[in-house]
Amino acid sequence: MNTSRRSALKAGTLALGAGIASLSISTSARAAGGVGATPLKLAMVESLSGPFANTGEAVLRNIAWAIERVNARSGARLQLQRYDSKGQNEEALAALRAAIDDGARVILQGNSSATASVLIDAINKHNEREPDKRVLFLNYSAVEPSLTNEKCSFWHFRFDAHANMRIAALMDVIREDKALKGVYLIGQDYSFGQAVLREAREQLASQRPDVKVLAQELHPMGRVKDFAPYAVKIKASGAQAVITGNWGNDLTLLVKAARDVGFEGMFYTFYGNALGAPAALGDAGVGKVIAVADWLPNVQTAESEAFYKAFRTRFPKPQDDYVHMRMQLMIESLAQAIERAQTTSDVVAIARQLENADVTLYGRRGRMRAADHQFQQNLVVGMMEKMGSLGVKFDVEGSGYGFRVIREIPAEKAEQPTTCKMVRPAA
Repeated sequence: MNTSRRSALKAGTLALGAGIASLSISTSARAAGGVGATPLKLAMVESLSGPFANTGEAVLRNIAWAIERVNARSGARLQLQRYDSKGQNEEALAALRAAIDDGARVILQGNSSATASVLIDAINKHNEREPDKRVLFLNYSAVEPSLTNEKCSFWHFRFDAHANMRIAALMDVIREDKALKGVYLIGQDYSFGQAVLREAREQLASQRPDVKVLAQELHPMGRVKDFAPYAVKIKASGAQAVITGNWGNDLTLLVKAARDVGFEGMFYTFYGNALGAPAALGDAGVGKVIAVADWLPNVQTAESEAFYKAFRTRFPKPQDDYVHMRMQLMIESLAQAIERAQTTSDVVAIARQLENADVTLYGRRGRMRAADHQFQQNLVVGMMEKMGSLGVKFDVEGSGYGFRVIREIPAEKAEQPTTCKMVRPAA
């Protein structure tokens, strides 16, 4: 790829504002020592412009903060680079090629399972063709289940709970919702959204056969500006709840439209706990919005509170308030693998150590399952409440609303079987 194309790909990432742009310095220049003579280059390939730019910016803050912490120690040297995929698979593939040309050996991506899938295929082919320039793929959010099942790859490691695990966590709450008689399933029309709806139907059929799926609907991802027609259909269906895997603006606009048409049912969500959704719902969401995550700010431990306060000290602006524990554990796992492998250049050696990662940060533990490279960690389910109510010390993005933890699912219960048949390199 030529120099002008690489510059264009990077230019989008440098236009995020001074507060974010400065992270490119701190993430590469902190460590004076560490394993290996040169830093390991990490490339984040993500939407940093377009309708899902806010999700990419949230990821950037999390990963940069994690790398700052790791680089402040002596065990690893990590350098973060950023490439704007613009939410398009072809742009993501172009960014991948540019990143490899620029010396990146670890690719970071997550906000789209469709993009993750094409990156896995491209990385598999690249690593076979160019064994001297092999790269690893660390996935923090792409949760379509097949990525660690039939599409599993030695080069791919997923640090988020996949969709089936998340639905199972929500079902822990749905099983007790005796008022629930009918649900409306809605999602983004691509592999992840389809997987969420499919698994929701299956788990409802097996665990709540008395609950009817009144309608199932998929919509174009990132292209719907007015969700009012969808909200009207949801209300008219008579459903007491919506189950959705929507994320980013597709979730925020959906819940806002539902509020505007007067829908008073529950929302069982994967991502209803931030990025504008609580503020969009306001009081209408209190006691009505459920979200599942690997961690929530109102987890009731002193270590969890210290973790959240540390992030807010680093990023004090309310609009920057979206911290992911799993992304911190991901970078900690990479640092642990580097330290155990005693190299920053041999990605195969790093991958073999990453397969057995077992890390703890602020009291939250996660371990990588070598069989399929699916990270195993506790999951929590929270309900939206007003800040200051019982169990809600912290709100979301200055909205005045936060999430009270109503269920914590241990890692051993959240774990699910895999169909992965892992093929490992001989050397």
